[in-house]
Amino acid sequence: MATARYVLTRLASGAGVLLVVAFVTFAVFNLLPSDPAQLSCGRPCTPENLALAKGFMGLDHPWYQQFGQFLAGIVTGRTFGTGATAVVCPAPCFGYSFQETAPVVQLIADRLPVTVSLALGAAVLWLVVGVALGVVAALRRGTAVDHVLGGLSVVGVSAPVYLLGLLGILLLGFTLDVVPVSGYVPLTQSPVDWAWHLVLPWIVLALINGAVYVRLARGQMLEVLSEDYVRTARAKGLRERTVVGKHALRNVTLPLVTLFGLDLGGLLGGAVITEKTFGMPGVGSLLLDAVGQLDLPLLLGTTLFAAFLIVVANIVVDLVYGLLDPRARIA
Repeated sequence: MATARYVLTRLASGAGVLLVVAFVTFAVFNLLPSDPAQLSCGRPCTPENLALAKGFMGLDHPWYQQFGQFLAGIVTGRTFGTGATAVVCPAPCFGYSFQETAPVVQLIADRLPVTVSLALGAAVLWLVVGVALGVVAALRRGTAVDHVLGGLSVVGVSAPVYLLGLLGILLLGFTLDVVPVSGYVPLTQSPVDWAWHLVLPWIVLALINGAVYVRLARGQMLEVLSEDYVRTARAKGLRERTVVGKHALRNVTLPLVTLFGLDLGGLLGGAVITEKTFGMPGVGSLLLDAVGQLDLPLLLGTTLFAAFLIVVANIVVDLVYGLLDPRARIA
């Protein structure tokens, strides 16, 4: 009962956060000087045609009414216009891109497999490698291995994504010609080509994000290894592998779970720079296209989608944290 109540509370708070984000995002985009009706009106755009375009797109009402219609459309869907020219946006309707002539949800769904492939592969790589190297650095504290890993992690944290991406393209793509430098192949078309086209973006994202995990895992491991229960386990004669793997590593993973959930949620919302660097048609590229075209419905929809993933990631992290740490469940 307590767990169900906690889950419901977190869902309610997440819905509240999404409502606030939706309101702020909607207000900001409506303050922009660009007029979606003007962009869709064509040329020449007479005042009569502009008024018709505003009415068709639902922009002839005050902004607060437009916001209410937007929220209602998420639940019930929306219909733009009337008669034979009406455009139906089924629920959940996060807006309709009149420039792309498609619902925003459909546009995001078409691009989402690319972003999910990029995010999940890179996340697994940086989590496993980052934590492993952090543990090694802690166990070899003060040695050359520790100093080298520490230096590399500083470089990884400091280097921009686009710089590492361009260096990877230059070295592995053009100089050595061992991996593709751009494009995306669907998993259903060819699993091998799918992975091969993602290798370089995975490596770049793993270097950037994994550096943080190396430093965090090292610091947490050093702190845990100094605890009394670890010294007691060693005094009992347990093997070092058991002490580290069973007693120390479990407590090291707790703060990493929070960071990993937030990083993954943010990346699923669109790896904008990475996708653009490697020419991958994901959600991040869709967002940039919307900015370039001043497509406000698409901008609003992709922004809310990213916020939704981050809120969901927070809720999942809280639940997983409670499973890993009984003290969190009691609290």
